[in-house]
Amino acid sequence: MTVTIVETRAITGGVDTHADAHVAAALDPIGGLLGVREFPATPAGYAGLLAWLGGFGTVCLVGIEGTGSYGAGLARHIAAADVRVVEVDRGDRQDRRRAGKSDPLDAVSAARAAQSGRAAGAPKGRDGAVEAIRALMVAKRSARSERTQTINQARALIVTGPDDLRARFTRHTPADLVAELASLRPRPGATVGYATAIALRELGRRARFLDGQLKRLDEFIVPLVAARAPGLLALYGVGPDTAAMLLVAAGDHPERLRSEAAWAHLCATAPLSASSGKVTRYRLNPGGDRQANHALYRIVITRLSSRPPTRAYADRRTKEGLSKKEIIRCLKRYVAREVYLHLRPPAG
Repeated sequence: MTVTIVETRAITGGVDTHADAHVAAALDPIGGLLGVREFPATPAGYAGLLAWLGGFGTVCLVGIEGTGSYGAGLARHIAAADVRVVEVDRGDRQDRRRAGKSDPLDAVSAARAAQSGRAAGAPKGRDGAVEAIRALMVAKRSARSERTQTINQARALIVTGPDDLRARFTRHTPADLVAELASLRPRPGATVGYATAIALRELGRRARFLDGQLKRLDEFIVPLVAARAPGLLALYGVGPDTAAMLLVAAGDHPERLRSEAAWAHLCATAPLSASSGKVTRYRLNPGGDRQANHALYRIVITRLSSRPPTRAYADRRTKEGLSKKEIIRCLKRYVAREVYLHLRPPAG
């Protein structure tokens, strides 16, 4: 009896993602291009893309651009099929200079980046508590920004408005201003004064509505953050907002961050040499997650204002000749190291 052994090829895929369609490329084990094809960005399209790659052999690895945006759904689908997914940041610049920008070229470049190991980072993952926090923080960030804009618009109207309104509202705190404006009862009179009072009342009501929205969002965000990272909230200067921003930067699967140094790079706190002549200086890494960097900055500023050990450190480094900017950079790097230990969910 003759037994025939059929060897299947290990296939590497690459995908250039878009809002409506994804372009996939397949490579054989030695990097030969097997094909390029476009699929709709729908669940049926995801299944068709994976089946197409599987038609060439056993799919072992897929590199996907935009796993945090247009490629999120596809990354989840492929990972659910027990195929390893790696995140590809951008198409190869040398390939683009030689052949120009095109979706098929970007898909091939993504596949080659995955196969060569140049792209080896796992996607953040959007399937847990952190993704829920991220969604709520998107709404909170826009509501907070709109509230600030609303109050600034009201103050601008007060400055240029009639004297009686200016005298009444000039020195109010934001909270008092919102309450007073929302309760205005404009009476018909001079056209400009009446219209200004109506506009101020509506701005006050808008700000009050946004206050309520922010409160409702916090009712969801705070318990999720407390359950996901109690150790993070226990750190000095870390509140629910800053903890949420740091958790979102790390993602639902913080184990993808291979080291504390990788986390520091992600937060843009890893120092880069900026030497000139005989003087060696450092600047913060300009890449990375700005929200995470801002969260670290808020923690540092809080500690500088009210934590004796941090103030003592700042005084000592000032005497050594460091500027305030350099001291904050050092403290952000320290806080990033401290935070890294508390990014993983509690055991059990």
